[in-house]
Amino acid sequence: MMTMATLTPEAAPISIETIADKVYANQRISVAEAKFLFDHPNPLEVAALANFRREQRTDPNVVTYIVGRILNYTNVCWVRCKFCAFYRTPGNEEGYTHSDEEILAKVQDTVDKGGVEILFQGGLNPKLKIDYYENIFRKIMAQFPNVILHALSPAEIIYIAHISKLKLPETLKRLHAAGLHSIPGAGGEILVDRVRNIIAPYKDKTEDWLACMRTAAAMGLKGTASMMFGHIETIDDRIEHLLRIRDLQDECQPFRAFVTWNFQPEDTMLQIPQKASAADYLRTLAVSRIFLDNFDNIQLSILTQGPKIAQMGLKYGANDFGSVMIEENVVSAAGNKFILNSEEFERLIKDAGYEPRRRNTRYELI
Repeated sequence: MMTMATLTPEAAPISIETIADKVYANQRISVAEAKFLFDHPNPLEVAALANFRREQRTDPNVVTYIVGRILNYTNVCWVRCKFCAFYRTPGNEEGYTHSDEEILAKVQDTVDKGGVEILFQGGLNPKLKIDYYENIFRKIMAQFPNVILHALSPAEIIYIAHISKLKLPETLKRLHAAGLHSIPGAGGEILVDRVRNIIAPYKDKTEDWLACMRTAAAMGLKGTASMMFGHIETIDDRIEHLLRIRDLQDECQPFRAFVTWNFQPEDTMLQIPQKASAADYLRTLAVSRIFLDNFDNIQLSILTQGPKIAQMGLKYGANDFGSVMIEENVVSAAGNKFILNSEEFERLIKDAGYEPRRRNTRYELI
């Protein structure tokens, strides 16, 4: 009969103590250990490990944030993702595409309010090919050379390449030349095709999303990674998503930060019995920080969680408060809207015991 003394390290039973030993030694945890943390009955012990991991990667006293605008240039989208309340199908009378003048006015308003980032995102609009994006990006850069264009999800870029009859590298090269600085991780949802085939059957698949970020990284374009949880996925699916993100970060370092939020089902076609709880959000945030040991920055989702849970999240591994959003339409279309100004951000961060610092998209302090 095998005794504890004869067990190899690989066969040793997993416990919160064995995981803590790894975290304190700045070592990587396994998929099985991540699963253990999701099931562990004491969330405060998980939070403590996440906070320790955060302090290994970032300044323990500082919480960063950015001032920016989510500029949704169009809501026309043919993909019909079941989780989205924002899109309108082509031909719908509620569909829109902002004119160049409207877009430039929104950028001007952002700059006037101290914003440094334009998160430029919309739907997969079949009328908009690469020349549209090149044109508007160049106009923005000509008038606002200091603005950072954090623009177009991998899903949008893949679709632009498709309808423009271009290869992905050429598409990214042209967008980059026109002013694209950084790629947001939207459209990742859950990087497990079983899940994607249910919630977004017409969208790009896991390997397509990863290939877009890999190709962008090869030409010096970085971005963020994200995860939308709390719908039909399992805990194993969440961990598989995190593993794919971690593996790609090991491979080519395409990501500056990771952000996770729970699915907002209001007015969508993907109805679920109940939304993920704040406790589930905080645990998912903590496990993400512990598992993603090659990420410096873990960003909160104050938009979906609200200020109190955001403050708690700073003890569950997060070091970034995200964006003071001058405008946001997608999550708000599903009924959630916690939009605060920079003074409120700074007050919340200080009240939680940290020093607030503004940053840009590159996580440079300003």
